[in-house]
Amino acid sequence: MLEGNRIPDYIDSLIPANSRLIEEIRKEAVDMQMPIIRRDGEQLLRTILRLRRPKRILEIGTCVGYSAIIMADSTDEDCHIYTVEIGKADYDMALANVRRAGCSERITCYLGDASDKLREYADAGAHFDFIFMDAAKGQYINWLPYITKLLDKGGVLLSDNILHDGDIVESRFAVERRDRTTHARLREYLYELTHSGDYVTSVLNAADGMSISVRT
Repeated sequence: MLEGNRIPDYIDSLIPANSRLIEEIRKEAVDMQMPIIRRDGEQLLRTILRLRRPKRILEIGTCVGYSAIIMADSTDEDCHIYTVEIGKADYDMALANVRRAGCSERITCYLGDASDKLREYADAGAHFDFIFMDAAKGQYINWLPYITKLLDKGGVLLSDNILHDGDIVESRFAVERRDRTTHARLREYLYELTHSGDYVTSVLNAADGMSISVRT
């Protein structure tokens, strides 16, 4: 793999600009220091969506609605995005941004705990052909059994921030004590994705680490 500070900047320079409105929403989120998807991760998300052309998307972690709007912008009109956010302030901003983007008919936002919503979906027999995980990293492993039940065979699970700012390669004793639980759970999550037999997974050193998993 090529190393050097100039490589990420060069790759970012190749990414086309979004529409003016989407760029405005992105700038506002960055100015507020909201944890939205990074540019290279966003482009990877767009590329996978163009390849897969999903009809039912589930997003865990709405934040201010930026990724949901990107997904609506990258899919066909008959694709619907369901997204879950636990923070009331973020949820309110997401609703406003979704309305600004004219996506209210295609994006359904839920306020609440992802564990509860996943359990509700699983009990109802819901299914999705694309799932985007971008929420509390320490919960990914706890949500995985529900995700596996909800994701169609051949469906794609895209997980963001799985390298945890590079800490994932360190010994648990080398990371801050407050981060050790998340560190251990992310390692367990990646091991399950790559060894359980339920998925074929590639782990990429893009953005803050992303994994692409296809349900077998």
